Amino acid sequence: MKLTKLTIDKIALPEKGQVFYRDELVKGFALRVTSGGAKSFIIEKRINGRVKRKTLGRFGELTVEQGRSLAQKFLGEVASGRDPITEKKEAQAKGVTLKEAFDLYLKVRAGLKTSTVKDYQRLMKEIFGDWHNRELRNITKDMIQKRHQEYGKRSHARANNAMRLLKAIFNFARGQYEDAQGRSLFPENPVDRLSHVKGWFRVERRRTLIKKSELPAWFEGVKQLRTEGDPTSSTIADYLVTLLLTGLRRSEGMNLQWEDVDFTDRTLTIHDTKNREPLILPLSNYLYGLLKSRKEDMEVGDEEHKSSYVFPGSTGGLIIEPRKQLFKVIEWSGVQFTIHDLRRTFITVAESLDLSHYAIKHLVNHKIPGDVTAGYIIMDPERLRDSMEKITTMILQSGNVINHKSH
Repeated sequence: MKLTKLTIDKIALPEKGQVFYRDELVKGFALRVTSGGAKSFIIEKRINGRVKRKTLGRFGELTVEQGRSLAQKFLGEVASGRDPITEKKEAQAKGVTLKEAFDLYLKVRAGLKTSTVKDYQRLMKEIFGDWHNRELRNITKDMIQKRHQEYGKRSHARANNAMRLLKAIFNFARGQYEDAQGRSLFPENPVDRLSHVKGWFRVERRRTLIKKSELPAWFEGVKQLRTEGDPTSSTIADYLVTLLLTGLRRSEGMNLQWEDVDFTDRTLTIHDTKNREPLILPLSNYLYGLLKSRKEDMEVGDEEHKSSYVFPGSTGGLIIEPRKQLFKVIEWSGVQFTIHDLRRTFITVAESLDLSHYAIKHLVNHKIPGDVTAGYIIMDPERLRDSMEKITTMILQSGNVINHKSH
């Protein structure tokens, strides 16, 4: 049909999907009508063997004459050997900012763990906040090397992690953004400069833990925290002891919910683990009693203090970083430690007991690289119960929480 304002006004909306009404005056010029009520002008043209479509604008914002004029201009550009659609995409890709590339990176990598995404977002804000609106092509090797050195003065590990994230974003951009010939618009990764000049900081793996001789003072510090009279302090005390007696990671303990604790089978389940494989742990007798008491206290408490989390924050939701309580235990006990030191202490005690190598690996959910046999061993929680009980007993005896005669 000949597209005019009158004919377009009379066109009814389809019940679903979209319908095209093609203009008889300019080949390829058409009106697209959707069930949602949108009426837009489009132009279609075969370019380099492929039919490509471009939206020119909405009817009402453009007159028919304006839409037809834009369509003719587009066709003229194609006739001169150009590809306006690809050129526009290429121009947009060339101008992509760090923030835009990062957001698309997260969208494409939808399988990333929530904790990983949050850490990436913190790095972007903390270290690259002033680069968010900078185009990727304008982030140079010199800028990267300088920024790495600047933040390395605060934390070598943090500076390295930030640059690894930036490198991942550039690698993603290399495959995501291409020109009309399919060539990458970002063929070189500027973060590679750090490797070429051997600029990465050497970060030694932490080897700190709570020594057996320090455990009595540590447990006394935790006991003092529990008797402060503050519900949150008592919760953190139980949280710290649970991490020490299970080897759980910080976030695994924080995210633990009551539905994950089976008091009948005396197990707890961690669903969101670092290696993405669920972990079912047997509860030692001591930990069973601790969690049972927590559950009973919560059930008889006020409704406002009830929570689905085993170790809730002050508002009943996910616990916030317990630095305040951690510093109190350090001050009272005189034992310097981090939360991850509790996991290292658990593993060290387990290895000192000459337990099965496979049992220890399963308790802390570590894979054994290159060990084919490990893939065939199914560790039922009951097979791990004796090992867990021995580890708990050794830690509690070393901390003078129980005496040797009681076990």
